[in-house]
Amino acid sequence: MPAIKDVAQRAGVSVATVSRVLNDHPAVRTDTRDKVLAAVADLGYRPNAVARSLRTHQTRALGLVISDVLNPFFTELARSVEDAARDRGYSVVIGNADERPDLQDHHVRTLVDRRIDGLLVSPTDGGSPLMLDAARTGTPMVFVDRWIEGEGLDEVPVVRTDGGAAVRDLVAHLHALGHRRLAIIAGPAATTTGRERVDAFRSALREFGLALPAEYIGQGDFQADSGRRVTARFLDLPRPPEAIFAADNLMALGAMDEIRSRGLRVPDDVALAAFDDIPWFVHTDPPITAIAQPTGDLGHAAVGALIDRIEGRPAASVTLSARLVPRRSCGEPEGSTP
Repeated sequence: MPAIKDVAQRAGVSVATVSRVLNDHPAVRTDTRDKVLAAVADLGYRPNAVARSLRTHQTRALGLVISDVLNPFFTELARSVEDAARDRGYSVVIGNADERPDLQDHHVRTLVDRRIDGLLVSPTDGGSPLMLDAARTGTPMVFVDRWIEGEGLDEVPVVRTDGGAAVRDLVAHLHALGHRRLAIIAGPAATTTGRERVDAFRSALREFGLALPAEYIGQGDFQADSGRRVTARFLDLPRPPEAIFAADNLMALGAMDEIRSRGLRVPDDVALAAFDDIPWFVHTDPPITAIAQPTGDLGHAAVGALIDRIEGRPAASVTLSARLVPRRSCGEPEGSTP
């Protein structure tokens, strides 16, 4: 394995000059830079990332702890974070919490111990002493999609989507299609997104003069099995709902499985809509009406805010908007939707 001194010897310059070229220092003549880069290419030299991190106190690595890597929303979010980080010269180390607070804290501890430069987290629950300690001890941190409230976390920027207007648009859409008995498969009450989506749904129903009785609220966990379980309970009611709103895509898929397992059809027997659009929804039968988040923009904004914190610049929270994507799962007339 060639060393930096071998590059210096091949290029006919000092080791310090090679180091300046590799760190993109502006005070290097163009011809000198070209000679050094040619020597690097000829020798196949690769800088020692560990040694560099010890010198600069930076690893050029970001940590990303996501709630569930099997959830297509978080898969797309992770990809957009990686794309944005790569464009800024950073790599990303990903930890999957699987909606478990203990795994979330394991990944936070591991990433901080490995001295990542900053941490992006989509929290799985409403409180984590480990994340609070990391924020208090100076680890640059940004919450993405979900966040934790509490003393010591007020300075952590939040990059998120406000889905309130889109949920209101969905309720208006369902109302216009003649649906009056509307139910929701909610996410975990310990998560900010779980609470927000229920509150937005209840507020929109109130605006249209519709009630949300307790039996039309089912507690899910953002995973498919809970969507199936809650839907089974809804369909066993004496007066089952006419439309079911699943607060994430996996719960919507679980709901559709349960509806079909009973020989029922969407939307003829019960309408179905979801929060978090995914590419698969256009291929289901029928295509599922969904609320779409600007996932790519979320990832890029989160990386931008985190790098601002790492480099000592002010970083503000960012709130983006979701939008309703009507399809065919709520009884939309033929040809009226994309």
